[in-house]
Amino acid sequence: MSIKKHVKLGLSALALSVSFHALAAEDPIKVGILHSLSGTMAISETALKDTMEMLIEQQNEKGGINGRQLEAVVVDPASNWPLFAEKARELLEKEKVDVIFGNWTSVSRKSVLPVVEELNGLLFYPVQYEGEESSENVFYTGAAPNQQAIPAVDYLKNELGVERWVLAGTDYVYPRTTNKILETYLKDMGVAEGDIMINYTPFGHSDWQSIVSDIKKFGSAGKKTAVVSTINGDANVPFYRELGNQGISSSDIPVVAFSVGEQELAGIDTGPLVGHLAAWNYFMSVDSDANYDFIDAWIEYKGDEKAVTNDPMEAHYIGFNMYVEAVEKAGTTDVDAVKDAIIGVSVPNLTGGYATMMPNHHITKPVLIGEIQDNGQFSVVWETSSTVAGDAWSDFLPGSRDLISDWRAPLKCGNFNVKSGTCGASAGEQALADAE
Repeated sequence: MSIKKHVKLGLSALALSVSFHALAAEDPIKVGILHSLSGTMAISETALKDTMEMLIEQQNEKGGINGRQLEAVVVDPASNWPLFAEKARELLEKEKVDVIFGNWTSVSRKSVLPVVEELNGLLFYPVQYEGEESSENVFYTGAAPNQQAIPAVDYLKNELGVERWVLAGTDYVYPRTTNKILETYLKDMGVAEGDIMINYTPFGHSDWQSIVSDIKKFGSAGKKTAVVSTINGDANVPFYRELGNQGISSSDIPVVAFSVGEQELAGIDTGPLVGHLAAWNYFMSVDSDANYDFIDAWIEYKGDEKAVTNDPMEAHYIGFNMYVEAVEKAGTTDVDAVKDAIIGVSVPNLTGGYATMMPNHHITKPVLIGEIQDNGQFSVVWETSSTVAGDAWSDFLPGSRDLISDWRAPLKCGNFNVKSGTCGASAGEQALADAE
C-alpha cells in the first residue's frame, strides 16, 4: 500500500471518528419522569408528568441544554410504593436516564432512595414532605415543615386564635412525622394534650361520616378549633364533601390543608369549602409576570382554558430550571459534576422572587396561606416577608435538633451530629433499615 493510501485511510478513519463523536454529542439528555398515572395518587401526579413534558418541550425549542435536545422517558408506578423502586431502577439501569423528576408521597420517595443512591442517580422531588432526611442524590424542591406546617400553625394561632387542634392525616410517614413535629411544637407553646386530637386514615379512605362527627364534637368544647390536614390523594374529595354534609363551615372549624391545591379542588364542588385554607409556597392566583407566562403556556399546552396550576408544578418548574443551569454550568450531565454545580444556583420562582439551592439540597421558598374561593382558586391572605430556607432537620424533635446537612466538601454529610462530630447512615441506608 502506498503512503498516499495510508494517509487517505487514516483521514477516513479520523473523519468517521469525528462523525461518531459528533453524533454522540447530539445524543439526547434523557429525563426520567416517575409519577403515578393510575391509582389513588393519579389525581395529583398526572399533572406533574404533563408539566415535565411541557418544560422539556419548551427547553428543546430553546435549543436544548449545551446544544443537546432533551427526551422524556415516562413510567407509571401506579401508586404502588414498591413499584416506584423497580421503575427507578428501570429508568437508571435500562433507560440510562441522566436525571429523574418524580414521586409525590414520602413512602414512594423512601422506596426510591436506596436505588438512586446505589446507582448514583439524581432525583428532583417536588412535593412538601416531613423533613428528617437529606440525601446526596436527592434535591428537595417542595417545602420542609419549617416552610409550610410550622408557619401554618402560627397563622392559625396568631391570626384566628385557635386553641384546640385536630391533626388529621393519611396513615404513612409524611403525616405521622409532620404531626409528631407539630404535636411537640404545640405542647412547647403550652397547648394541653387534651386539646390535641390526632386521627389517621388509609389512602383512598372514603367513609368520613363518623370521623367528621368526632371532629365536630371535639370542636364544640368552647375553644376555637382548627383541623390541620395532611390527608393525601383522592381521600380529600369525600372528606371535604362530608364537612359540607355535616354543616361545618370555615368559620366554625377552619381546615388548613398541606396537600390540597387547585388540581384537587378542580374535581369537587367548592361551594361548601369557601374560607377553608391551604398552606403552600405558590398559588395559581399569585400576581406576577412569571406566573402569568407560566399559566398561559400551561393552558396552551393542555389545550384547555380551564386547566389549573398548583404548588408542586411550580416546584418542578424551579427544579427543572435549576437542573438546566447546573448542567450548563458544569458543561456535562455527569452526576457528580451536576451535584457540585447546582449548590448556590438561583432561578426565578413563580411568585416574583428567586429560589436558591442550599448546601443541604433544600431550596429557599416564600410561605403563603391561601383561602379557598368559590371558583376553586385561593386568595392569598398571608405570606412571609421574605423567602425561608428549608431545614432538613427539625428543631422540634429531640433526635433531630443536633443534626445538620451540608453536601459541600469537606463535610459532605446529610446528617452530621454537631455534638458527637459524627456522620450517620445515608438516607437510603436509613430507609432500608426502617423498612426491615
